[in-house]
Amino acid sequence: QVQLVESGGGLVQAGGSLRLSCTTSGRAYTDYAMGWFRQAPGKERDFVATISASGLTTTYADSLKGRFTVSRDNAKNTVYLQMNSLKPEDTAVYYCALRLRALGSAAVAEYSYWGQGTQVTVSS
Repeated sequence: QVQLVESGGGLVQAGGSLRLSCTTSGRAYTDYAMGWFRQAPGKERDFVATISASGLTTTYADSLKGRFTVSRDNAKNTVYLQMNSLKPEDTAVYYCALRLRALGSAAVAEYSYWGQGTQVTVSS
């Protein structure tokens, strides 16, 4: 059974930073791509970033490039999302997900396993 557990969410002022973590257990984590998505109230779940199994390939939502950075530590089975210059519109529940492929995807349906989500709230 694969489990993904996110942490690091919270309340931050606009312009601040947060780092989210997602730790995976129960599967050969290093073989698979990981993704970050977010969902604001009343909206669909949106793509944020993805990182390949090797960590060498990353992809971001166009609107987030330059502010968010995804990375992974395969020795710790953990993927990170560093979020800088946060804006109120970044407020959402953030989810990590595992794709059973070496390369990531921006499509929600491509991911087989999901974490429970962590709330990020950015105040103005």
